[in-house]
Amino acid sequence: MPFDTTYLETLNPEQRRAVEHGVGPAKASPLLVIAGAGSGKTNTLAHRVAHLVVNGADPRRVLLLTFSRRAAAEMSRRVERILASVVGSNGSGAGTDALAWAGTFHGIGSRLLREHAQHIGLDPAFTIHDRDDSADLMNLVRHELGLSQAKSRFPAKGTCLAIYSRVVNAQADLEQVLRTAFPWCAMWADELRGLFAAYVEAKQQQNVLDYDDLLLYWAGMMVEATIAASVSERFDHVLVDEYQDTNQVQASILLALRPGGQGLTVVGDDAQSIYSFRAATVRNILDFPAAFSPPADIITLDRNYRSTQPILAAANGVIELASERFTKNLWTARQSAAKPRLVTVRDEADQAKYVVEQVLEAREGGTQLKQQAVLFRTSSHSGPLEIELTRRNIPFVKFGGLKFLDAAHIKDLLAILRWGENPRDRVAGFRVLQLLAGIGPISAARVLDAMETGPEPIWALGEVPSPPRVDEGWQGLVELISRLVRKDAGWPGELGYARLWYEPLMEHLYEDAPIRQADILQLEQIAAGYPSRERFLTELTLDPPDATSDQAGVPLLDEDYLILSTIHSAKGQEWKAVHVLNVVDGCIPSDLGTGSTEELEEERRLLYVAMTRARDDLHLLVPQRFYVTQQTRNGDRHLYAQRTRFIPRSSLGLYEDMLWPPVKPYEGIGLSPAPVPTDLTARMRNMWAK
Repeated sequence: MPFDTTYLETLNPEQRRAVEHGVGPAKASPLLVIAGAGSGKTNTLAHRVAHLVVNGADPRRVLLLTFSRRAAAEMSRRVERILASVVGSNGSGAGTDALAWAGTFHGIGSRLLREHAQHIGLDPAFTIHDRDDSADLMNLVRHELGLSQAKSRFPAKGTCLAIYSRVVNAQADLEQVLRTAFPWCAMWADELRGLFAAYVEAKQQQNVLDYDDLLLYWAGMMVEATIAASVSERFDHVLVDEYQDTNQVQASILLALRPGGQGLTVVGDDAQSIYSFRAATVRNILDFPAAFSPPADIITLDRNYRSTQPILAAANGVIELASERFTKNLWTARQSAAKPRLVTVRDEADQAKYVVEQVLEAREGGTQLKQQAVLFRTSSHSGPLEIELTRRNIPFVKFGGLKFLDAAHIKDLLAILRWGENPRDRVAGFRVLQLLAGIGPISAARVLDAMETGPEPIWALGEVPSPPRVDEGWQGLVELISRLVRKDAGWPGELGYARLWYEPLMEHLYEDAPIRQADILQLEQIAAGYPSRERFLTELTLDPPDATSDQAGVPLLDEDYLILSTIHSAKGQEWKAVHVLNVVDGCIPSDLGTGSTEELEEERRLLYVAMTRARDDLHLLVPQRFYVTQQTRNGDRHLYAQRTRFIPRSSLGLYEDMLWPPVKPYEGIGLSPAPVPTDLTARMRNMWAK
């Protein structure tokens, strides 16, 4: 008795083609499903797995690979629900056994390695180190090699592990990885190579594998013909979700599992490949069809069930200019008269005010805060907004990096200011003193004890002998704190002096000091909006942001809160209203993302991903100037920005192009009334003309 196929009637024609592809007694030819944003990718993949089982596939011989355990569990639940509906409608079994081989690449790899361990030189009782364990072992080997005693500070354990992982997963040369991703560590290439060799030897001696080994050993195992045949023959179908996020090692594993592509289905979207910093490469999905002869079949899911048509038209306008892509133009039945807003504001302060105003207006209109999101390219970009949200008592949760005021380097600078404001503040002094090489907790406590013995702490600090092992920065610290106490530099100049003393120390405190510089400049801009140091420190302290983003969790379930997120952390999510900050060259694309065509194209995809998170309302913010400090003392302290190159003039008709606040260019700044230029760029030039 044939099974009822009504479960397929909810699918659109393209989804159904993907689900029914190659189903039958013969193994299906390789299939690539290009699933656009919001096109029902997960639903389609779950239906394909279920349809295979309904038509006779043994679920124990189906391999389903995802990028998180949660995704694998959700996919399995969906498959079981579909199969249960088929069983109920037909009154007989349809092979509803749970998918035995649904999981992440790393989880499946560990199972296969234990089964074949004795054939590849592994003890099957191996243990697996998580990232923290791996970093600790890296640190132990680093210390044993004497690298922790180097005159110039050697990269910390976390950085060493990140470099090692990048080399392994990208299958790239160490020198290339250092040059492109860790340039501040390039001087240590020879030492790192020796460290990694010793690290591998230590793992083998201790019978442990790290996360990267689970892929590396699996790929190595598939080079052995006998083992490769054994592993491949146990699966009739191999399906992979989010294929655009795979790295070179994962792609090699799949091609070894299915050299001819029979029974192989991969699902993904080249337009959403944004994780090259994790060694993922868009080339895997772009080159997939040509990896087989004849080439893999391609089915495109371009109907979007999330966003309105005007939002999709704008997103299509961004991605259609990509240098290489699978042709796909998203469309939807959800029509709307509201275009996405392209909002030009004067600076980041106005940007924050605009977002808060729009968020509160939407909330009054019935849209909960948690149905709204603010997205940004880099965590530091949200600094002014976080301050404004805190000031307005608007709860928020941030995903993707620490909240601005909780980053270690920001806390360092604030501690310097607090110690200058109150030299008896032991907590601030304790943190600041230990910024200097050679001062530990004991030495810092002695200095603070000595400061308490004199009539004036700052006078006592000047009389304290330099700690025995401190470097030449001691006298500079004494002079800085004395100057802050006297307040002779004025505000926010005091923060500028603190920054000048602190910046050289960052090179020794943090491996990624060049990246952290952006946060320091951001803090200086925020400080300029306060009338005094005391007011600045007080308002930041009275109602500080929560502890941290991902680790602290979200507020109580019944509490409403706004979502702040990096674009990378927002992938796969959706909200009713989305605001994207700093849609200007230098931010999107990032200054660090324009070194090559590949990097620039990934920056384009980042903007595309951000735009396609919005269901009903999309706001792209374009600040016209940014605070900078590389100018002369009395010169211009702002850098003027241009709208991102990914939104050319020819596509402006896709947006509601507006200026905020909506004032005439000559109002309030001493200009004579003149005809308002129709070109927004010209209007902004006139706005700042003298």
